[in-house]
Amino acid sequence: MPRHLDRDRVAIVAAVVAPLVVSAILVPFRTGFSNTNVALVLVVIVVAVAANGHRLAGALAAVSAAVWFDFFFAPPYERFTVTKPADIETAVLLLIVGLVVSQLAARVRRLRVIAITDAGYLARLHDTAELAQSAKSPDRVVEHVTAQLIDLLSLRGCRFEYGSLIGHPPRLEQDGTVVWDRKNWDVDRLGLPDREIELRTIGNGHFYGRFMLDPTPGAVPPLQARLVAVILADQVGATLDTAGNG
Repeated sequence: MPRHLDRDRVAIVAAVVAPLVVSAILVPFRTGFSNTNVALVLVVIVVAVAANGHRLAGALAAVSAAVWFDFFFAPPYERFTVTKPADIETAVLLLIVGLVVSQLAARVRRLRVIAITDAGYLARLHDTAELAQSAKSPDRVVEHVTAQLIDLLSLRGCRFEYGSLIGHPPRLEQDGTVVWDRKNWDVDRLGLPDREIELRTIGNGHFYGRFMLDPTPGAVPPLQARLVAVILADQVGATLDTAGNG
């Protein structure tokens, strides 16, 4: 049997079992552990499964994490019933963030060795997903992500362009690499190129625009930060797609 089939089967099992096991471990501490922190821990599990499996495994892990969060951490405990709006919102956001990350992992196999576990990065993803659910205008999400990208990648500036692509600037790809003139740019050794870099936003297969990143000379954002930037841009794409179809 091919090794990738074995790995995929293990990933499916892990997707179903791992969120349950981690949730059960955290149950004794739930009175002193905020539900937001529980959700962040479960997102780490979803990322790990998606990074080592495939799209289905990541999606199952996201669903499993949301279900067991509901069962163990949303009163009334150990029932599949949620009464507090805040807990409903957290469960939904956990599912959304998990699905977004699993979709990215399906396109970017490099995530299998670069799981995003930094609490600061996870908090950015959580805050953006939360805003995307509550914002009345997608422009608010665009503005929020613009500010996040400036801080995350140590940029001099950042702007969002709606519509068609113009020119051929360096591009931040889905796997966190930078491509310039069809060649990979060694960010870890050279830093970001000293010119605007595009980061495209795509929602449900449709192109909606791009962030134009203005790097600070000498800035070398780590691969994890670049991957988080890609996920944030994907969240904007999903928000714009929802707004366009609403």
